[in-house]
Amino acid sequence: MNVSVVVCTYTMERYDVFTAAVESALAQTHDPIEVVLVIDGNPRVYERAVDDFGGHENVVIHDNDENRGISFSRTKGAELASGEIVAFIDDDGVAEEDWIATHVETYAETDAVAVAGYVAPDWTTEKPDFFPEEFYWLVGCTELGFAEDGEEIRNGYGSNVSYKREVFLDVGGYDVNTGRKGDRHIQAHEAPVGIRIREEYGKGVTYVEDAVVHHTLFEYRGEFRWLLFRSFWQGFSKRVMELLYPGAQGNESAFLKDLFTRALPSRARRAVFGPSLSQAKQFVAILVFTGAVGLGYLYGLARRDVLREEVEEGADTGGDSNVGESTDAEASTDD
Repeated sequence: MNVSVVVCTYTMERYDVFTAAVESALAQTHDPIEVVLVIDGNPRVYERAVDDFGGHENVVIHDNDENRGISFSRTKGAELASGEIVAFIDDDGVAEEDWIATHVETYAETDAVAVAGYVAPDWTTEKPDFFPEEFYWLVGCTELGFAEDGEEIRNGYGSNVSYKREVFLDVGGYDVNTGRKGDRHIQAHEAPVGIRIREEYGKGVTYVEDAVVHHTLFEYRGEFRWLLFRSFWQGFSKRVMELLYPGAQGNESAFLKDLFTRALPSRARRAVFGPSLSQAKQFVAILVFTGAVGLGYLYGLARRDVLREEVEEGADTGGDSNVGESTDAEASTDD
């Protein structure tokens, strides 16, 4: 089974981790494999990538004519790919050697049309003691209680997902109204693809916990302010998703139920009877992050008329709308 791995990047500041991601893709045990590098409108990065990887016969390198965002870039990578399966890894991810082999095995043994694996956190500094594992989704990693091995889910995480290429392109690839583009904050990047695949093919994304990618988490991702900021825009993104895909349901209700019936009571008991200061901190963090998500959603509701106009404008112009844009510099580092 031929597989193409797409890796996208956009800035020299991430080139070192991008290199690690590319090298992990080239080191896969599965053969044959193709690696497609999409540079998002940065000639300097493109020239460096050509110097470093252009000599590989199984590497394709493309530079967008301008910054088009992660959704456009990933879809472009799939269009350039030649593999039957197209897999995606973030430019700050490092795949284990059997990552693609495990994806391929899943396709061979099941009727899967899309596969997602486990994204493990790889902190560059010590993990913050206040950060609960249930909220690992804030940093693009697989959270506690995410799914059972082999379960069909709506979507996985962008650093560890693959699709049958013809299926992915048939449903239009990634929605350019979502995903990172400069300072835009729409974070519901994987969900639209999963929703459209289920609508068209009647299948979800198969979760396989043995397909592992390690996601590099820089120091800023452990900062409380950044996580609070991220939570707010996750709530906002949920509202945008409702406008883009009316009636589409995720697992938010189940997540909240587990959060308030298991996670919070467990931490409260350990904080009181432990005693455990870290559990007390995580108890508070769960409440604060959940509240920030709710505020982001309410902000989206308050802007519903403006959002609707921007979403419609984005659909008319191929997705180049202003939804969720901000001048905050932190957004440019968002995944």
